[in-house]
Amino acid sequence: MEDPIITTENIPETLGHSTGEAVPEAPAVSPAPAQNTRPQSRDTRGDSRGGRKPNRRGPRRDTRTKPEFDQKIVSLRRVTRVTSGGRRFAFSVCVVAGNRKGSVGVGQGKAGDTPLAIEKAFRDAKKNMITVNLTKGMSVPHDVEAKFSASRVIIRPAPGKGILAGSSVRTVLELAGLREVSAKLLSRSKNSVNNAKAAVSALEQLSRTKIRNSK
Repeated sequence: MEDPIITTENIPETLGHSTGEAVPEAPAVSPAPAQNTRPQSRDTRGDSRGGRKPNRRGPRRDTRTKPEFDQKIVSLRRVTRVTSGGRRFAFSVCVVAGNRKGSVGVGQGKAGDTPLAIEKAFRDAKKNMITVNLTKGMSVPHDVEAKFSASRVIIRPAPGKGILAGSSVRTVLELAGLREVSAKLLSRSKNSVNNAKAAVSALEQLSRTKIRNSK
């Protein structure tokens, strides 16, 4: 059997290029723009919720008035009271208060909370405030000695030497406004509360002397 002769007439015209007709070109597709995956930053110049601008003013100045009396804590202890229901804890505070102009006082307070105990002690110190007879050089006019419980203290004028004292006696002298004075503890007691009260008792003698001289 002879092989059939393949000619162009026998090929079906299924493709455009075989028929000789012009094939229309496909329209050019432009590439899609790349999406910005970076999150949009919020405008930091305004509030994101209300769009309000931040307050450019500086911090407000403290308009509170300065307290009349300065205070310093001399002793802070935790005390225990034993009851039938168990132990009850509280805080005992001793505070020295003064205006640095001749008025000074010592007070004690006790409460279950430390701030409340300090407030009670400060009120007690203002209640027991005394006025000290000071000289022009912010010193004592003469030697004075006093005793409270087991504490014994002597206070003397010391012109040009500043405050020569220690323990809680120095705190009492500073808040009273004394600048050229010396104090010495004649006892071996280390109880800061008794030492402070002994110093106040010694300064109280000066105020009594002032009243007597005025009469």
